[in-house]
Amino acid sequence: MSSPPPGHSQSSASHSSPNYAQAADEWVDDDDMDFEDEDGTEYATGDEIYFAGSDGLEETDYYDADESLGPIAIDFETTDDDDEDGETATDAPSDSNENEEESETSQAETARPQAQGRTIALTQQQILQLLGNTGLRGLFANVVGQRGALAADDDDDYEDDSYLGWHAMGRRARRPKREGSGYPKVPSEAGKKLMESGNFGTTERPRGTFGRKRKLAYRNMMRELGLGGFGAQKNANRLISQHMIPSTQADSIINYNHRCYSGQFSDDGNFFFSCAQDFKVRMYDTSNPYKWKYYKTAHYYGGQWTITDATLSPDNRFLAYSSIRSAVCLSPTDPENTMDPTILDFADMGQARRTGRGWGHFGIWSLRYSGDGREIVAGTSDESVYVYDIETRQSILRIHGHRDDVNAVCYGDKTSPHILYSGSDDTTLKVWDRRSMGDGREAGAFVGHTEGITYIDSKGDGRYVLSNAKDQTMKLWDLRMMMSTERFDKIDPEQYTTGFDYRFAPYDEEEYESHPHDCSLVTFRGHKVLKTLIRCHFSPPGSTDGRYVYSGSHDGSVYIWNMDATLAGKIDVLEATRNSRPERDERYVDRWEHSGGRSQWSTIVRDAAWHPTAPVIAATSWNGWDHGLGTCTVHTWNDDNESDEAEPKMGARLNPQLEQDSRYYEAAANRATSTRRSRFVTRAQMARNDEEAEE
Repeated sequence: MSSPPPGHSQSSASHSSPNYAQAADEWVDDDDMDFEDEDGTEYATGDEIYFAGSDGLEETDYYDADESLGPIAIDFETTDDDDEDGETATDAPSDSNENEEESETSQAETARPQAQGRTIALTQQQILQLLGNTGLRGLFANVVGQRGALAADDDDDYEDDSYLGWHAMGRRARRPKREGSGYPKVPSEAGKKLMESGNFGTTERPRGTFGRKRKLAYRNMMRELGLGGFGAQKNANRLISQHMIPSTQADSIINYNHRCYSGQFSDDGNFFFSCAQDFKVRMYDTSNPYKWKYYKTAHYYGGQWTITDATLSPDNRFLAYSSIRSAVCLSPTDPENTMDPTILDFADMGQARRTGRGWGHFGIWSLRYSGDGREIVAGTSDESVYVYDIETRQSILRIHGHRDDVNAVCYGDKTSPHILYSGSDDTTLKVWDRRSMGDGREAGAFVGHTEGITYIDSKGDGRYVLSNAKDQTMKLWDLRMMMSTERFDKIDPEQYTTGFDYRFAPYDEEEYESHPHDCSLVTFRGHKVLKTLIRCHFSPPGSTDGRYVYSGSHDGSVYIWNMDATLAGKIDVLEATRNSRPERDERYVDRWEHSGGRSQWSTIVRDAAWHPTAPVIAATSWNGWDHGLGTCTVHTWNDDNESDEAEPKMGARLNPQLEQDSRYYEAAANRATSTRRSRFVTRAQMARNDEEAEE
């Protein structure tokens, strides 16, 4: 998930460059890693940027000016405005040794009256100060390409990227935008047809003399009275459930001392797990979705940077979870079972490993159990997809089918292990049919994203799949519309990407250019996919009738869309969690921003899970003044009320074991006196707090 520096041979959004053998404490953020080129090249920082020799440019010797020289005279000519005086300023006549074309132009200009100018004397130091105030990096960004070569065409327009400073140097220059190459229009016509087809929820038909749609309260009344036939009641139940979108106000806020990376419900809704950066997976009993119970905690010993993903077996008996290593931990979910997790080595290819043809070590970004619980598929940092057989304890298939990290994998059908999907930083989503892989080729590909894919989710029907990407779009795909292998071979995906590095700079949507070979069905927009691999999902058929798709976002919200790409709802997790912890709880919080103002609480929603049978969404997030903390917020449908009569009261602040903690309510009071406390809390102290809480 880290990226090479600008000009690296791989995409700048790749995260395969770090050495996975290094110690965990040497890692920086997996989605915000410092980079160092593999060839040892050091990149200039600050005002140390310089121009290196480029191919096709003549070598020039430069000499320092004689120290005895005095001030350098620079002429600044000022002219009257054309509109006011009707006169036009002239340029100075050209020297005789200039080329003929420039001489003719200069002679033509000298025919006009010459304006009066004035001379200002500046020393060398003053000139350097003048350039320094402007910002050398900002100036160089206008004339330097991705690899530091001078721009060949001075007429190219670089103004749109200049405000990005040195970040603009890390993006490839685009060709002129094609006409009509912007974002698709909203609402989507294809999405409307899907909503009317019945595959994604129920569409209410206007009834009555005036063709008015019935309100939610009226449908509830009719259901309670038992009026209407069986078909009408069934349809009413679906309409009721799909309109119950959870609210921003959180029922409870589960606080973690480390970033929370992901969390999901089991298929039956009785189980929930959350993965945090402290290499722990917390498990909860959610058979009553409105009153959770703490289950147990599983550990990943020797992990690197964080737990990247986890997947639950179909029978809820085992939980597999990964880190940036080739080993996967398999832990029983039974709280009475305190045994250490079983280690599954995905690098073990059986005979290939024993004969020295194994694939070594790599990091795992994504995991999924098969529908029958016999296999686990993984997406890895070595540009591959692995299929692991749990019974034989070895990988039975390796598909090296991408040009960059495989950030997400899933099975296409819950009832069959044959169809696999894989999404990569190379911008492609590929389809693999294990029944016809004699040549090791994909069955087809989905093309349409212009930046790396962060996550994919299958509807489980063998037809529809959803993807999130760094081009700030989420796309819906239909297996029947995938691109054939023959056609895909004629396309170079790198031709249509800028290699946007989502860890540092915001995405410039004005520069977005749609993919000319886009075969997606619907494109969803509005959320922000920055800093980390943000996830997206289909809403469950039980609690929502499969009506929506939803995603986390860098701006601290959960976005929920109708299938026609219109926004159906938004859960503001940032607002729900704002200042929900004392500032002293953050490990590396800096009380003052570089601008001199107070630092602000911020939230990134990395994942969200919709309960399969109840209108409940659990959002897992990074929080704090430096995104060093984590939360899992539980949001329910309450008709936008800020409080209710149930216990515990809404907004309860809990520790990972779901116990009330009075410290979390000190946040408001501590804001006033926090500057008198220590600026930092060490990682060791936070770890001790975790251990004491779990004991």
